[in-house]
Amino acid sequence: MLVTGANGGLGAHFVTQALERGAVKVYAAARAPREWGDEHIVPLRLDVTDPESVRSTAARASDVTVLINNAGSSNGSSVLGDVPAVRALFETNFWGALDVANAFLPALLESKGTLLNVLSVLSWLGTGDGYSATKAALWSATNTQRIALAGKGVHVAALHLGYTDTPMTAGLSVDKNDPADVVRAAYDGIEAGVYEILADDISRTVKAALAAPVEALYPQLKGGAG
Repeated sequence: MLVTGANGGLGAHFVTQALERGAVKVYAAARAPREWGDEHIVPLRLDVTDPESVRSTAARASDVTVLINNAGSSNGSSVLGDVPAVRALFETNFWGALDVANAFLPALLESKGTLLNVLSVLSWLGTGDGYSATKAALWSATNTQRIALAGKGVHVAALHLGYTDTPMTAGLSVDKNDPADVVRAAYDGIEAGVYEILADDISRTVKAALAAPVEALYPQLKGGAG
């Protein structure tokens, strides 16, 4: 198993819970890898925005059977005029995630393994602006990966979650998920063969509302320009 963004709030739980569930080796990949004090955890240096870093990591960890595509970032960028910052965010959250998945595809095909893309409830809501755009793009790509690889024995799953208590949400005064619960739901979903893992009530509510008129998701549109 390999976890990208392994030092983060979700990433660390993905690493430790994998061991609790019986994994014998977990590659903990991050831009600045740390020592874990456990012989079953292999720290690896990985910058998902650097193609050479991605290729060398995939070569080093060619025995991966489960890939947790967790690395991500947020920079507060807006699609309304802040294109360079949005483009930079896409490099991590979209292009980086695709590059990692493609680099490890030979290993996953050989092992008939699993790819989990960590998405967000903001995959379906534009209220996260530039961040939402990156996650919506990755949601679409995940569906394509899922369809293309299902017949080849690779299970592609997506994890959707709302605000969770990680460094990325540290400045927000809102109710937050416990990251341990989110990761537990993710692994339960993988073990059950679920394609779309909805980790919390808000993700389930928003997913169910996607078939409704757009005003149901965005009440601020009612009485607007129309």
